Order: sequence, then C-alpha cells, then structure tokens
Amino acid sequence: MAHAKERIILGVDPGTQLMGYGLIRITASQPKLLALGVIELSKYEDHYLRLSHIFNRITGLIEEFLPDEMALEAPFYGKNVQSMLKLGRAQGAAMIAGLQRGLPITEYAPLRIKQSITGSGSASKEQVAAMLQRILAIPAADMPKHLDATDGLAVALCHFYQTSNTLASSDKVIRNWSDFVKSNPNKVHGLK
Repeated sequence: MAHAKERIILGVDPGTQLMGYGLIRITASQPKLLALGVIELSKYEDHYLRLSHIFNRITGLIEEFLPDEMALEAPFYGKNVQSMLKLGRAQGAAMIAGLQRGLPITEYAPLRIKQSITGSGSASKEQVAAMLQRILAIPAADMPKHLDATDGLAVALCHFYQTSNTLASSDKVIRNWSDFVKSNPNKVHGLK
C-alpha cells in the first residue's frame, strides 16, 4: 500500500463509558504522537445522547487534526448481548463521523493490536501503554490516567505497522516485536 511521505492516523478504542483515541503523524516512516485522550460518556445517562456526543467529538478531532485514515478496534464478542449492542452503536457513531469526512476506515481485532504493539496477543493494557511510551518516546508526565487513551493510540500505531513497509523492509523474517527491535534498533527509542 503506497502512502504519501506524511500522513496522520486517528485510532479509536470504542467504549460506552470512555472512548479512547490517539493520533499519530507519520513522517519518513517514523510515527510521532500528535494527541491522545478519552471521550467521557458516563455523564450522559441517555444512550442516544452518548452516541451524539461520540459523533460530535470524533468530528471535532477530524476537523482539528485532519487525519488521512481512521482505524478502530473491532468489538470483541462477550456474553452480554445488550453491552455488545451498545458498543457496536458507539463504534458506528465514530465510523459515521469518519465516513462523512471521507476517511478510509480499517478495523483491527484486539488480539492483533496487542500483538502488533507488544509481540503478545495476551498483553495487558498496562504492557501496551508501557510499550507505546517507549516506542513514541512519551514523557511519563504526559501519559494519560485512563488506559482507554493508550488503547486508542495503540490502534493508530497498529494501523501504521499493518499498512507500511516498515515491518517488511528487512530481509529477515520478523515474527514478533522482539525480532523487529533486533532488526531495527534505530526505529525504537528508549529501549536498551
């Protein structure tokens, strides 16, 4: 997939209480943090008001940062059908905001996102956040209190990895994050 030298990716981790988001700018195949945060939804008791707020906030982020692409975490299947329905609606509200602005949208399974960032599909939210902090050289003081924000950022970085030639540019077969770090020490900051 060919991309311009510079592009901006918006990553979204859908939620019904907190929706995490992260934006990265890719310049010369190097990702850099632009913004991350959460959309707080718990103050809205009415589910439909939450959907409206999601749409409006994602639209606002798109207007502010002008991303070229949007990536979302696909909902995982749980036992509570009502929760899944509400989560799907929340994801849909975010998707519509992107689609109205003409953004291509890609979904990633939670397992793929974790594996892309940490090398392990069973990584905890804390492990994902710590790896993002290292990869993007985020100062500790700038790390968010809600891990939903780093989850949204992980979606954006996963999309970058999945759509770039960064992982495929080596002659060595790269099976996990450790292999990538060994093959590309100049692309990973803060690891020793």
